[in-house]
Amino acid sequence: MKIAVLGTGMVGETIASKLVALGHEVKMGSRSANNEKAAAWVKKAGAKASQGTFADASAFGELLFNCTLGTGSIEALEAAGKQNLKGKILIDTSNPLDFSKGMPPGLFTPSNDSLGERIQRAFPELKVVKSLNTINANVMVEPSRIPGEHAVFVSGNDAEAKRQVKQLLTEGFGWKQVVDLGDITTSRGTESYLMLWLRLWGALGTPDFNISIVKKG
Repeated sequence: MKIAVLGTGMVGETIASKLVALGHEVKMGSRSANNEKAAAWVKKAGAKASQGTFADASAFGELLFNCTLGTGSIEALEAAGKQNLKGKILIDTSNPLDFSKGMPPGLFTPSNDSLGERIQRAFPELKVVKSLNTINANVMVEPSRIPGEHAVFVSGNDAEAKRQVKQLLTEGFGWKQVVDLGDITTSRGTESYLMLWLRLWGALGTPDFNISIVKKG
């Protein structure tokens, strides 16, 4: 596939590198066409890697990943251009983290809203699937870093979009436990979980951890 990865940070680079390794063509998008971090990644990733603006990447991609900081996600998607997003699937890995009062961060969304919902409302013709936002970047693309089966979640309004995302998560990234929480409003739960995730990171001393869902019967 041709895939756009919006964002040049650790999450964007990790996901983009994994997708290239799987044989996909990946264009990394940023605010400028000559972003230094994107250029360094392209040089390292090889022939199937390229870079451009948010609009360039979104026009290129059949599937999109939002790996931007939550504070800039809607702005980045606006820069991508609604015409380049129409009808496409966006895997949204962002979280509404608010660092304005220092560490640990809070959330800039209230309990009855989420960043996933805000993105879906702002871009109604985009098929938003919230996923991979509850784990460290390296675990996102290599769940075997953690022993046993553990969970990744999907939230979204479009059943076919979620099916395709699940297929990429299982067949591409190697996830065995994918939990469909329901529509995009359920991303309130996974985004809020970041408050606990950050505390667990501090308590455990490593970001390489995750949760497993165990139920009766």
